[in-house]
Amino acid sequence: MPLLPITDAAAARAVLKDIAARLQAEGVDDFRKPPQEPASSCSRGCEGCVWESYFATVGWWRADTAEILEDRA
Repeated sequence: MPLLPITDAAAARAVLKDIAARLQAEGVDDFRKPPQEPASSCSRGCEGCVWESYFATVGWWRADTAEILEDRA
């Protein structure tokens, strides 16, 4: 089942929290840290906003962790 794209900060935070709990439950402590939220943004919704890049990065990190967790199953 394909993962839905992440399009807002609340969804990104929820995904990261869920994945952190799953990694901890599986005893995975050597996987790279999740991406950090942007520290600044003008909040005008401009093309190529730092948030767009962040949401994409969280999506890639989520996909990588899904592979790790599937391999451990």
